[in-house]
Amino acid sequence: MLNQAAVQNGFPRHLLAQPMRGKPSVGPRAPTGSIELTGAPTSFARNAEIFGEKEPSDYFYKVVSGAVRTYKVLIDGRRQIAAFYLPGDIFGLEAGDEYAFSAEAVTDAKVVVIKRSVVVSLAAQDSEVARQLWALAGRELQRTQNHVLLLIKTAPERVASFLLEMAERIQSSGEVELPMSRQDVADYLGLTIETVSRMLTRLESASAIALPSSKRIVLRDHAVLMRLNA
Repeated sequence: MLNQAAVQNGFPRHLLAQPMRGKPSVGPRAPTGSIELTGAPTSFARNAEIFGEKEPSDYFYKVVSGAVRTYKVLIDGRRQIAAFYLPGDIFGLEAGDEYAFSAEAVTDAKVVVIKRSVVVSLAAQDSEVARQLWALAGRELQRTQNHVLLLIKTAPERVASFLLEMAERIQSSGEVELPMSRQDVADYLGLTIETVSRMLTRLESASAIALPSSKRIVLRDHAVLMRLNA
């Protein structure tokens, strides 16, 4: 059964009706100055598409649990991952009328689906919502700029920078549990999976990190990583 309150507030029926695409547990709540309170929680299975490139950017999303990647398939078939989004992050906020990238769930994920036109309307009336919207746009611009700078670094610098970035984002100084695969990491860093594996092995040999498993990485020597990240 569709959530009628969510339908009336403009939420897409395909998100509300299909189990894989998610079924909101509650309808959109009355706005109280926080953007995500205008949205509806929705679940996505691992690798499920959340939106596609060039689709109308009528909605944006906040990650509640799990992880999400945005990406573009290049003309030669290679995939370039633009960003990873973790709990608390908002994605899909576009300047234009279409999504510039596609988005998929990296793991099983729960996100809040937020209707863009509702937030824009609220921002015209509520200065706090307008401030939040401006801050989100600025944060996304900074994320894009940081990624551009990352892609001009050497392979060891890219891998070290990524590990430090992930440690900072999950607020862990000693250990990183990556939700994404090494292929995902490679596609984000603009490297091959073989190069990423080789750089991790080199950092392990230098005692900068330890690799208990393919996704669990212990940061043993921050000084070495910081020098590479400088």
